[in-house]
Amino acid sequence: MTTARIGVMYDRDWAPEGLPAFAREVEALGVDDVWVVEDLGWNAGVSAAAVALAATRRLRVGIGIAPAPLRSPALLAMELATLARVFPGRLVAGIGHGVPEWMASVGVAPRSPLALLEETIVSVRALLRGERVELDGREVRLDGLRLVHPPVEPPPVIAGVVRPRSLELSGRVADGTLIAEGHGPRDLYAVRELTGRGGAEAGHSLTVFAFCSVGEDAEQVARVLRPSVEGHAEWLGRPAEQVFTVSGRPADAAERIGELVAAGAGTVGLRMIGPEPVRQLASVLEALAAAGRA
Repeated sequence: MTTARIGVMYDRDWAPEGLPAFAREVEALGVDDVWVVEDLGWNAGVSAAAVALAATRRLRVGIGIAPAPLRSPALLAMELATLARVFPGRLVAGIGHGVPEWMASVGVAPRSPLALLEETIVSVRALLRGERVELDGREVRLDGLRLVHPPVEPPPVIAGVVRPRSLELSGRVADGTLIAEGHGPRDLYAVRELTGRGGAEAGHSLTVFAFCSVGEDAEQVARVLRPSVEGHAEWLGRPAEQVFTVSGRPADAAERIGELVAAGAGTVGLRMIGPEPVRQLASVLEALAAAGRA
């Protein structure tokens, strides 16, 4: 099996005080990444990333994703730079549009979501490189800001997006693209085409999240997954049977991960569904090892 990074999400419904122990436990299992979530009203992404980084020694921690309308680019760059200096090489910063209804509910809906995301990513990346940023854009204004303590190793800034124009934008301005749960290999080929149309080069990373539940009873696994799959199908606007999952027996899950990797995923982030998520994750990692993952 082609080598890819294997990550696991700390689900937004899990209480934040459980994050340090979870991060240490999955690090001991050998996963590459822990991904933390920033959804309105749940846990905050930057502080959760700090908790996970401080609790571990090796793990890379991804923020998936910070909604651009909620985040001043200046403050976001400052926070990311702080983490990247203290934990060099261990942070990935995902930025996205945010759910439009949520952004409107707190009074931060932008006039142009595409312009805001592009201007945020461009300015945050430049600030993290230590550049002085002058920007009088449609949504963002920075009047000669430069970070006093930019990171020696700027973290990748990736775009968490779904729609075609946003995927082209990601290829144009971001270090990589993060794709939400439910997208399968066929979707990833389309994503790569769209980011390539935006100008993405060989180094542009592709991360995909996937619902994951495993067990020897296929019907039980399907029952456990059903609420997540049906809810996400509605959000994606596709039938539930077209929502891709990493599920079944552990060997089946390993095969599904292989399909994502073959379609171009450099990182697969598993969102564990059902009881004993760490035990389930361990069985998937064992199956991947048996399948020949380096």
